[in-house]
Amino acid sequence: MKAHDFSGEELRPLQSIEQWEDDVLLRYPDAGEPAKAKEEFRNYENPGRDTVRDFYRLNHTYQTYEFVQEKRADFLRFNRKEMPVWGAMEFLNTLVDDSDPDIDLDQLQHLLQTAEAIRADGHPDWFVLTGFIHDMGKVLCLFGEAQWAVVGDTFPVGCAFSDRIVYPEFFALNPDTRDERYNTKYGIYSPNCGLDNVSMSWGHDEYLYQMTKNYLPEPALYMIRYHSFYSQHREHAYEHLMTNHDKEMFEWVKKFNPYDLYSKSPKPPVISELKPYYEDLIAKYLPATIRL
Repeated sequence: MKAHDFSGEELRPLQSIEQWEDDVLLRYPDAGEPAKAKEEFRNYENPGRDTVRDFYRLNHTYQTYEFVQEKRADFLRFNRKEMPVWGAMEFLNTLVDDSDPDIDLDQLQHLLQTAEAIRADGHPDWFVLTGFIHDMGKVLCLFGEAQWAVVGDTFPVGCAFSDRIVYPEFFALNPDTRDERYNTKYGIYSPNCGLDNVSMSWGHDEYLYQMTKNYLPEPALYMIRYHSFYSQHREHAYEHLMTNHDKEMFEWVKKFNPYDLYSKSPKPPVISELKPYYEDLIAKYLPATIRL
C-alpha cells in the first residue's frame, strides 16, 4: 500500500516518533532502574500506551515481505535530496514535536548527546560518528512515510514472526502469516543463512545502513542496521538465522544500545562548540554530500 492509501491517524498514530523509544525504555529499563511489571507494560487504560498499541497494530499488519521490497525499490534509489551530512541533520530537526513529554530537545541535540556520551567513554571515533548519525534515517518521515514504516522494533520478514516481538498478537492481521512461503520458522531462508541475506522490516535503520554501507567499519554498520532489532539483541529470538559472525558483531549492537536509550538529558549540548569536531569526523569517513 502507498502512503496516500492511509488515513492521517494511520500515518501518525504516535504523538511523536520519539514516543516509540520512550516505550522501549519501559520494556528495557537501564540496569540501575527497576523493571516494569508486565501488567504495567500492557496497561491499555493509559492513553499513551493506547497510541503505542495502535502503532504496533499498524506496523505488524502492513510490514509484509512484499511491502518491504516495494519500499527498498523506492527509497534505495536515493533520488529525493542531496546535501552535506550536517545539512541532513538540520533537515532532521524539522521533526521536532512539542508533544514529547520527556525531553525538550530537538533531534540534533539528542544525537549529539548520544555521540558525546560515547566519546566521553573513550571509544573509537567511528563509534562516536555512529552515535551522531544513527537516527538520520528518520528523515523518511519528511518524505511522507508513515511513522510505523520509520520507527518501531524491527524484525525479519519472509519467515514466521517470533512471539518475542512486542505485541505479537497483531501479526494475526498480517497476510504473510497465511502465506505458506513466509509462515514457517525459516520461510524463504535457510538455517544460519546470515542476517545479510535476511530482509528486515522497513524503517530508518535499514535506510541509513544502505546509505552508509560503503563508508563505515563493519561494527558501525551492524549498530546502525540492527539497533532497533530488540527481539534479537535483547530476546535472542532469531539466532537460527544468524551466523557465528553475526553473533560476534551483535556484541557491538549491545554495546551501542545503552548510549542510544539512556543518554537523554534535559541539558542541551552547545552545538556551536561541537560542530567543528563533528564536521571533521564526518569528512574523515563520509563523502562531502549524501543522497537521501
